[in-house]
Amino acid sequence: RQALEEMRALYERNQADVSEAKSGRTELIFLIRFRHCCLLRNQRCILAYLYDRLLRIRALRWEYGSVLPNTIQFHMSAEEVEWFNRYKKSLATYMRSVGGEEGLDLTQDIKPPKSLYIEVRCLRDYGEFEIDDGTTVLLKKNSQHFLPRWKCEQLIRQGVLEHILS
Repeated sequence: RQALEEMRALYERNQADVSEAKSGRTELIFLIRFRHCCLLRNQRCILAYLYDRLLRIRALRWEYGSVLPNTIQFHMSAEEVEWFNRYKKSLATYMRSVGGEEGLDLTQDIKPPKSLYIEVRCLRDYGEFEIDDGTTVLLKKNSQHFLPRWKCEQLIRQGVLEHILS
C-alpha cells in the first residue's frame, strides 16, 4: 500500500511537471525521467511481491488440499481466494482428464512411499473414514490404525492424523 501511495504521488508530481515542461521549462525533463524510473522500479517490486504470493498460494493447494484452513484464508485477499479456487478447479479438471476412469490424484504421493500401509494416530475426533475396499474405520482421538498411505496422506496434512514412525 505504501508503494502504491508513493507511486500515486510520483505520478501526480510528474503530471504537473510535464505540463510545465511543455510550456518551456526543459530543466524539469531530467526530474520527470527520474520519477518515471522510480515508478517503474516500484511497479517491478509490486509485481514480484504479487507473483511470490501466487506461488505460495499455489503451494498451499498441494500442501493442504482443496480446502484451506480459516487461519490461512483470513490472511488472503478476495482476489487471492478467487485465484486459489480457479487454480483448484483447473488442477481438478486436469487430474480427472489423466489416469483413466477415476482420474489420477497428483496431490497424494508428494514423496515416493517406502511402504503402502502406514501406522497412524488420530489427533482429534474425525468420525467414520471409508477405505476403498468398503471397510470403515472410526477415527477417534488417540486411536491408532494401520491404513493405506494414499488414503490418509491428506488427513495427515490437515492435522487429523499423525504418522507414527517406528
